[in-house]
Amino acid sequence: MTYRLVEVARFDHQVTGVTVTPRGRIFVNFPRWTEDSPVSVAELLADGTQRPYPDDRWNAWRNSRKDELRAADHWVCVQSVVCDHAGGLWVLDPAAPAQDRQVPGGAKLVKIDPQTDQVVEKITFDESVAPQGSYLNDVRFSPDGGHAFITDSGARGAIVVVELASGNARRLFDGHPSTQVEKDVQIHADGEVLRRTDGRGVEFSADGIAMSTDGAWLYWQAIKGRTLYRAPTALLVDASRPSSSLTGSIERVGENGPADGLLIGVDGRMYISAVQDKAVKVREGADVRVLVQDERLRWPDTFAQGPDGTIYVTTSNIPDMQWFKQGNPLAVPTTLFKLEE
Repeated sequence: MTYRLVEVARFDHQVTGVTVTPRGRIFVNFPRWTEDSPVSVAELLADGTQRPYPDDRWNAWRNSRKDELRAADHWVCVQSVVCDHAGGLWVLDPAAPAQDRQVPGGAKLVKIDPQTDQVVEKITFDESVAPQGSYLNDVRFSPDGGHAFITDSGARGAIVVVELASGNARRLFDGHPSTQVEKDVQIHADGEVLRRTDGRGVEFSADGIAMSTDGAWLYWQAIKGRTLYRAPTALLVDASRPSSSLTGSIERVGENGPADGLLIGVDGRMYISAVQDKAVKVREGADVRVLVQDERLRWPDTFAQGPDGTIYVTTSNIPDMQWFKQGNPLAVPTTLFKLEE
């Protein structure tokens, strides 16, 4: 079956996350990586414009105002927006502009009720969960709404498990090979190894995360890696088990190749953002194949699925960042697409 890309929206700033509510409302986010983005979380309106979400106050943070504003009550550097199974909108803020030092008190997971556009829950993370050097990246929710699972793509990768009712969180697999970069993997773009202007390559640890449709398995992988891993969620949510006792439950699933976002759709297939190949791939069992390949998929980043089954994907154009191309503008134009047969 052949798929094609359909452009949904263009952005003047670097987009990463996208999510769609059960009623079809689309939300996106813009992290503060190379620029001090004027909006962090936005609703994409029917006319193509964006509305700061949930309001201007939450989007009022500017890096220059760090000493004036309370980081816990503002979007500092949002990486992901994800709807849970009941339609609640969650915003994941690692609070580390430029993926550098974390702003104290800023790392958080915030729930917004799309029916009222009001913040209804806020879970903040201390340095035992999100230490300096961490970068909380993406999140998935158990079907029963009891737990959130977060990847940390920072210098020392990990999986964070959050009990949503209590807000209690713990850090698992910190430093375990499954959450770390694979040193023999290099990320390529435009036929060359992608390196920062100071010579450093891409070093993103555990990033992509997905959950099986029945909630029984959590999957993850590093961007600078080729290997997909999984573990049973029933063990991960058992707070009586020390993290060290859980490493034996990790299974090596197979190889996806370097990838950013992952999503298991309602059809049970795993969608894979193949960042080197300008492609979206799918995994069905052990089989991985290209679903769509297009020059416009310049670093496909994050997936979402709409209520009608439509798959959406953002392109964050990471190879065009000033980190990698000295002299490029700070603002990186990006795009949201949907996949159509």
